[in-house]
Amino acid sequence: MPLLSYFLRRLIRVGRLTVIDAGGRAHVFGVPGGAPAATMRLHDGVTPWRLALNPDLAFGEAWMDGRITVEDCSLHDLLAVLSINIDALPPSCWETLRERAVAVLSGAGGNTLARSRRNVAHHYDLTDRFYELFLDRDKQYSCAYFHALGETLERAQDNKKRHIAGKLGIAPGMRVLDIGCGWGGLALYLARECGADVTGITLSETQLAAANARLAGSGLEDRVRFVLTDYRAVRETFDRVVSVGMFEHVGVGHYPEFFARVRALLAPGGVALLHSIGRADGPGVTNAWLEKYIFPGGYAPALSEVLPTIERAGLWATDIEILRLHYAETLAHWHTRFQANRAEAATLTDERFCRLWEFYLAGAEMDFRHQRTMVFQIQLAREIDAVPLVRDYMVDWERAHGGAPGPVPFAEGRRKEKATAEQIAVEGA
Repeated sequence: MPLLSYFLRRLIRVGRLTVIDAGGRAHVFGVPGGAPAATMRLHDGVTPWRLALNPDLAFGEAWMDGRITVEDCSLHDLLAVLSINIDALPPSCWETLRERAVAVLSGAGGNTLARSRRNVAHHYDLTDRFYELFLDRDKQYSCAYFHALGETLERAQDNKKRHIAGKLGIAPGMRVLDIGCGWGGLALYLARECGADVTGITLSETQLAAANARLAGSGLEDRVRFVLTDYRAVRETFDRVVSVGMFEHVGVGHYPEFFARVRALLAPGGVALLHSIGRADGPGVTNAWLEKYIFPGGYAPALSEVLPTIERAGLWATDIEILRLHYAETLAHWHTRFQANRAEAATLTDERFCRLWEFYLAGAEMDFRHQRTMVFQIQLAREIDAVPLVRDYMVDWERAHGGAPGPVPFAEGRRKEKATAEQIAVEGA
């Protein structure tokens, strides 16, 4: 594995990585005795070459196929060593040029309506039971909001819905559009807690059926409806527009169209809230493995790619919040629950798919924990005076509806989370 060794000697500067090749020889990279440390075994002679020539795609595929395994450590440990060192490595001129070229090309074709439907079906039209194995009871498949890092996933996802509702400032009777409504949890919450009239739209037939099943018998049938349609096809106006975890599927080339539609969908005095994964290090490209196996057509943008299109659409960005580490904690909960229910997951899919999914959850957590990936929430309005002049109204609404009185230091919360990991796994079973 000479070529792979060449790259790993230059990459691993923090901690220690041991690679056992197909012949049983151990190759150590990094600081002797350094931490964090991990050991991986390569089970054939081709994988080292694939890793050296196309690591973004080859690493995940080798894990899925069992051609890479770990020894005396976990997948988390291995990905942590790699993520920490990748983040510390300055990009080469070639890598920068490659990323810019791919970003331009990926934005040119973009997610047309037909392609968007295919992409959504690829990820979201799995059986509902599969997602129930690791999500919270409300099936919130987006970043939770932790007042304290020892909170349960259920509590943190309730915090997220409350946090969004506080920013929207919904009064009873207001008409709300939920773009990318998922399994309907946020729409039902806004109707129940805020008295809103909510239309939720999705491109996933599986999620639509589940959302309508939840709506039936909820007592909210006169105030909530779920529709299989694209945001570009909606022609009504609404007092509030919210989109959580959908913007990552829009595509850079369609940002002007997206924000023009948001502006057109807002009634006078209307307010919108956009919740999306983003990157803190400027424009980039989607990881090749993630693009192929998890989110085809997906892209997490930098704010520098989003804000100019908001400005050109004639919208006010009335509030911007960056959520740091919240998604890392969310993914840690999901991974713990998935592993606790892995045997059932294998009966629903197969072992290779389970290895794919655990790589996705663990890898995404490392991105949010050690690299420059985050979540942003942008509050948008057509008029300058659509929301109060100070942010107190958001916090006041949250606390009036059961929000936590104040934050807990991250270190303390992290210790509590580790101490209750077994309890969290039981909750998800």
